Amino acid sequence: QVQVVESGGGLVQAGGSLRLSCAASGRTFSIYRMGWFRQAPGKEREFVAAITWSGGRTYYADSVKGRFTISRDNAKNTVDLQMNSLKREDTAVYYCAAQLNDRGSYDYWGQGTQVTVSS
Repeated sequence: QVQVVESGGGLVQAGGSLRLSCAASGRTFSIYRMGWFRQAPGKEREFVAAITWSGGRTYYADSVKGRFTISRDNAKNTVDLQMNSLKREDTAVYYCAAQLNDRGSYDYWGQGTQVTVSS
């Protein structure tokens, strides 16, 4: 079992920055990839960014490339999402998730943290 807990959400003005953090615990040695997803009101959950746990390879949705940066600290078992140049359309509940295999769905999810971008 792996547990993931997000933190760092809040209210920010458009153009501002926010940093989300995800703490993983439990059988973290079994994690292959950590990802961030988001779900806006009335919309489906969508992929934001991901990073492989050991190699640090990163993946980004086109909508956040150049603005968001995902990073990990294996010693602390944390994955951060630095969000810059935030837009109103970035408003959503952000979820952290852990994937145990290279293929398939993400296996463990956090409860989510709200990010609200005001104009």
